[in-house]
Amino acid sequence: MSTHAKRERLLLADLLETTGPDAPTLCEDWTTRDLAAHVVVRERRPDAAGGILVKQLAPRLERVMAEYTAKPYEELIQLIRTGPPRFSPFSLKQVDELSNTVEFYVHTEDVRRAQPEWTPRELDPVFQDALWSRLERSARLLGRGVPTGLVLRRPDGRTVVAHRGAPVVTVTGEPSELVLFAYGRQSAAKVEVDGDENAIAKLRETKQLGI
Repeated sequence: MSTHAKRERLLLADLLETTGPDAPTLCEDWTTRDLAAHVVVRERRPDAAGGILVKQLAPRLERVMAEYTAKPYEELIQLIRTGPPRFSPFSLKQVDELSNTVEFYVHTEDVRRAQPEWTPRELDPVFQDALWSRLERSARLLGRGVPTGLVLRRPDGRTVVAHRGAPVVTVTGEPSELVLFAYGRQSAAKVEVDGDENAIAKLRETKQLGI
């Protein structure tokens, strides 16, 4: 049985192939080529991927990213599609599922929602629950720097606190949309936002959501 991560990986690879190397994404000034290089470097170059989180390693990450961005676009897509090498921790099914389900879902939407006339995907309840489970574990990390209190709520009423503080802003939506919001894609997420108007404006504009 295919995992959520494997399915999202193949969807992302197919989408990158369809859109081509110069299409926009939700990742600020990244094109689809830049995003493809990021995915490959994250899985295949652990010596550089640490620069995603550690500022001191950022210069090395930039050099390696430039190296991979210069590769043929078709090669990058094939590397994504075939997955990491055997020596990579990501090659283990459990690690892949834990680490890549949200990663590939978010990046797939980064490409989809940056294109004109996009429409939301219909996601099955099992996948929505999987995304919610991961959001419950990571919400406080993702929301640690936001300027307001932040509660994420599913339509059925289940909630998770992403940041304690006042005033509190409550964001309601399906887990897939809450994931996008929590990963800093506020403008693209289909959610309802309730709370103090000034706090909502700050939350909409903050760059501190996500990792």
